[in-house]
Amino acid sequence: MTDPVSTRVDFLVEEENPDFKALKRKRFSVVIPLSIGFMAWYFLYVILSTYAHDFMATKVIGEINLGLVLGLLQFVTTFAITMFYVSFANRKLDPPASAIRERLQRHSEGATP
Repeated sequence: MTDPVSTRVDFLVEEENPDFKALKRKRFSVVIPLSIGFMAWYFLYVILSTYAHDFMATKVIGEINLGLVLGLLQFVTTFAITMFYVSFANRKLDPPASAIRERLQRHSEGATP
């Protein structure tokens, strides 16, 4: 029987682990630019909708105007970003996260880290 105190994971120590830091850095290297880009695109749409009525009312096809097209593109952008991030996470984040999780699981079960 192992001592439960000795098998506890010290998460403050683990947070300083180079593998965990690299994983966080990799995630933020994608999340931050995507978030900034999407928020800039969203606020541009809101500002144009508020202050550029004539521009947004420009007819594109029949009664469909530029405001409607840009508004629909907000949804398209959201889905595209989501699909990109899921693909990125599956390829680049999940393998190292799984390795870290397995190492911590082994440690918490009493095996050597």
